[in-house]
Amino acid sequence: MELAIGCDEAACELKETIKKHLIAAGHEVTDFGTHDNRPVLYPDVAFAVAESVAKGEHPRGVLLCGTGIGMAISANKVPGIRAAQCHDTYSAERASRSNDAQIITLGARVIGPELAKAIVDKWLQSSFDGGRSKPKVDRINEYDARRSGAA
Repeated sequence: MELAIGCDEAACELKETIKKHLIAAGHEVTDFGTHDNRPVLYPDVAFAVAESVAKGEHPRGVLLCGTGIGMAISANKVPGIRAAQCHDTYSAERASRSNDAQIITLGARVIGPELAKAIVDKWLQSSFDGGRSKPKVDRINEYDARRSGAA
C-alpha cells in the first residue's frame, strides 16, 4: 500500500522509525516532512497529508506530533477526512473497523516506538466493517459534504 506520512519537529524521530518499519513491511511511503527538529507549522503538514488522502493519491496516512491531538484536529478540517488519534492497538483497530478512518495520528511524547509500530500495524490490518457503523459514517460523510459545499 502507498501511504502518506508527516510530522512536526516533536515527532521527527518517531516518524523515521515508523517510515522504516512500513517500508520493511513492503509499503511505499511518501514523506511530507518535517525532516529535522526545527519548528514547523504542523497544521500545514497535516493539511498536505490529508489533502493527498482526500484526493485519492494515498489510501491512508499517518500523522505524528507531540500528542497526536493537533494533527488530528488539523487533518479533520480537510473535507472528506476522518482522522483518529490512537494511543493503543484497540483504538487503532476500531478507528478502521468502526469509523473508516483514513488517517491515524500518534503522539511521540505519549507512546514509544514499539507501541507506535504495533498501532500502525493493527490499523493497517483492519478494514471498515460497515454493518451498524455504516449509517453513522454515512451521516458524517453527508454532513461533511454539505458543510464543504460538495453536496
